[in-house]
Amino acid sequence: MELRDIETFLTLADELHFGRTAERLHVSQARVSQSIKHQERRIGAALFERTSRSVRLTALGERLRDRLDAGYREITAGIDEATAAARGQVGTLTIGTFDTHHREIAAVIDLFRQRHPRCELRMREILPSDPFGGLRAGRVDIGLLWMPIREPDLTVGPELYTERLVLAVSSAHPLAGRDRVEMEDLGDHPVVDLEGPVPAYVWQAHTPAMTPSGRPIRRGTTAATLEEALTAIGAGSVVSPVGSYAAASGNVVTSHSCPSPTARSCSTPRSGAAPQRPH
Repeated sequence: MELRDIETFLTLADELHFGRTAERLHVSQARVSQSIKHQERRIGAALFERTSRSVRLTALGERLRDRLDAGYREITAGIDEATAAARGQVGTLTIGTFDTHHREIAAVIDLFRQRHPRCELRMREILPSDPFGGLRAGRVDIGLLWMPIREPDLTVGPELYTERLVLAVSSAHPLAGRDRVEMEDLGDHPVVDLEGPVPAYVWQAHTPAMTPSGRPIRRGTTAATLEEALTAIGAGSVVSPVGSYAAASGNVVTSHSCPSPTARSCSTPRSGAAPQRPH
């Protein structure tokens, strides 16, 4: 989906009127209709219900709007503010994300590059085992990180998106044949433990130390990266809650719905972060 199509979709989702949407975007009504039909063909389902008297979002359209809207508005607002403060300047902005999370802000990254072609945008991976090290060392200017963040030297930005946590297991694991697992089941199986300077409260929010009934959840194989964790899971020695995007990244593991809290992510700029400008 192109950035202009995202803007068209969100504007129509707000206006629920093709004519007013066209006026806001300064395009023809036919262009709006063409964009929406293109998006629906690509997705394979209707995003809007249209009659001669009204336009309404479908259930799928509502879900797509909710996923796109908050992050799109917050990041574009941040980009606009940065542009106003540094108009005409060039340099480098480095964004750090966990493994596959850069896909969730791909539209915003494209928009930034379109608006600031003279500013180089770099992407670096942040390890879950050391979420704040890159920010503090100056290797990244902004980190897209799990919440909560309780670090007095870091600024916590707006919540950008959430993702459902699922339980990743090997294909031969006893839980692999289950349609659904509960958090209580983690008391019967060792889970991945992170090896690194990740604060306890961060990992506790992702993988709790106790089940809802109070049974301890045993820590098993340690891992520093997502790939190491998925390798250990695939070998059958441990299980682990993982984000739904990581679970769909093509690794040979089986994931089951896990009714645990969703993982929330926000932007976190390092103190005094700004694009580096050449002398």
